[in-house]
Amino acid sequence: MPSMPTDPAIYPEMLAELRATFDRGLTRPLDWRREQLAAISRMLEENEDRVGEALAEDLGKPAQEVLLGETALIFSEVEHARKRLKRWARPRRVHTPMVGQPGRSWVQPEPFGIVLIIGAWNYPIQLLLSPLIPALAAGNCAVLKPSEVAPATSRLMAELVPRYLDERAVRVVEGAVEETTELLKLHFDHIFYTGSSAVGRIVMRAAAEHLTPVTLELGGKSPCVIDAGADIESAARRVIWGKCLNAGQTCIAPDYVLVTPGDRDRLIGAIEHELFEMYGSDRLGSSDYCKIINRRHFDRLRPLIDSGRVVIGGRVDEERCRIEPTVLTEVAADAPVMREEIFGPILPVLEVADLDEAMAFIRERDKPLSAYLFTRSRESERRFAESVSTGNLCINDTLMFMSVPELPFGGVGNSGMGQYHGRAGFDRLSHLKSVMKRGLFPEIPVRFPPYSKLKMRLLKWVS
Repeated sequence: MPSMPTDPAIYPEMLAELRATFDRGLTRPLDWRREQLAAISRMLEENEDRVGEALAEDLGKPAQEVLLGETALIFSEVEHARKRLKRWARPRRVHTPMVGQPGRSWVQPEPFGIVLIIGAWNYPIQLLLSPLIPALAAGNCAVLKPSEVAPATSRLMAELVPRYLDERAVRVVEGAVEETTELLKLHFDHIFYTGSSAVGRIVMRAAAEHLTPVTLELGGKSPCVIDAGADIESAARRVIWGKCLNAGQTCIAPDYVLVTPGDRDRLIGAIEHELFEMYGSDRLGSSDYCKIINRRHFDRLRPLIDSGRVVIGGRVDEERCRIEPTVLTEVAADAPVMREEIFGPILPVLEVADLDEAMAFIRERDKPLSAYLFTRSRESERRFAESVSTGNLCINDTLMFMSVPELPFGGVGNSGMGQYHGRAGFDRLSHLKSVMKRGLFPEIPVRFPPYSKLKMRLLKWVS
């Protein structure tokens, strides 16, 4: 059953009501912000079973993946923000140079106003509520647009959010392309979009009509490099876990692996072993393994398997939209599976001579959202971190940097614009207003006409 659209005719009135709420100052007090943040956690805790059922219906998510990939991150972000909100929101004093004396200067965080948050279908709880946390912490009102591609979760959010959060300040709009298009015609104070680069460009063009700032959390082909001498067994376990979580439908999943010829076969053997340990011999039927979100995405992924030689997996279940974890070798650099983000459980393994060739391969392509390096060498760590531009870097694991609230998360170049999580999210969804207060005495006349050579010398000295 599709999610129920919201009539676009009411959007201007909805926005006017939210604007009135913001102008009255309802969202300004820190106590109100903390209460709303706590309500997000309470909503998920008190409806744990319903959240799990909706995610199982949309994506076939097992309960542990609901916790790992959706709710645990929300709980952590909420607790982190509530504890630090007073510190983040206070004025931040900065140095005032001699030319500005007598005076004081500071940065005053203030809310933008109304934030439009457009969620994504692959993590339809986390990617809708994670941006809401800094939006509310910063004192904004918000309009939430859950993804229609995950209809059960969209319906649940439309039901629960008004019950737990202050409806004067937070609204949910359901619907698809038509509804999103109408929302983007309105004048929001910030737009936060998570999804594809193609739609990100549409969002940015719409925002330009009102000069609205945007945060774009997009995607890209996140590379995984296995350095010579790396722990192959550990790398295999962590790489294939990161690839199979949510059946590969994760924007930061390792998209492809670069490994030296001498380690390739060992890595593939270790991956096969780890897949058996995780999912047994019937991976398509495993209750611990997700399905592909819908037939359209299944049909997009299925032909990509033909981009190389299948060494692990390759089987599909069309009726249930399932593709088993699949590893490919003999993949050309320009093969279909290498042209765009895979967003599914297909892992190309390409050979490179060494770390230098791996880094060159990555730099020749769009900057990724994430990159992964498995190594025992401190020198390799240093060189990779300095030479590869990526939104996020994780060494000797995949995905786990998301568990650190103080690490800003975001892309670079084609993979995104702007960062959030922790204080980075608070600052991203705040206007950091510059303030200077001048003292009245003593008045130093050196800057006022009439000018003279003496005043010029004094200005050069104090400047």
